[in-house]
Amino acid sequence: MEPLDVPELATDGGLTLRPWCLADLDLVREASQDDYIPLITTVPTQYSEAEGVAFIERQWGRAATGAGYPFVIVGEDGKPVGAVGLWLRSIGEGRASLGYWVVESGRGRRAAEAGLSAVVRWAVAALGIPRLELYVEPWNAASLKTAERVGFRREGLLRSWQPVGDERRDMFMYSFLRDDG
Repeated sequence: MEPLDVPELATDGGLTLRPWCLADLDLVREASQDDYIPLITTVPTQYSEAEGVAFIERQWGRAATGAGYPFVIVGEDGKPVGAVGLWLRSIGEGRASLGYWVVESGRGRRAAEAGLSAVVRWAVAALGIPRLELYVEPWNAASLKTAERVGFRREGLLRSWQPVGDERRDMFMYSFLRDDG
């Protein structure tokens, strides 16, 4: 795959999405202290500067290898509060998947919704991706609401779909079709 250029995107909520940089180490540190984020992402479970740098370099590598677009969600105050990724593993079949997370200090301000919405609009309009998918655990009410507010539709329950920590867990599958926007 070709290297990808991760653009800056503005959100309706006044936030910005941008590529990862080494100045985002504090965001990685806070995310690594979360009980859930390291279980569902490649954020290190035990933070060190070397592990933080390795995480950011993995994000650069995903864009460099064409695997996807990793974005940092930046608040109005310039502080990074989370991440949204658009992953292209199934782009040959006309679909891509998304994932998102927000650290505790950034929660409650709909940052995930603003970031996800901006990436969805861009993926559909600029990249022409016909189908976007995301997976959310049934207990995760905040992520379920975020997906639904952005316009994703729940398609069904995928039993024992994904490893999370040491166990396989059920996931709701959500989709957003180009015609939904």
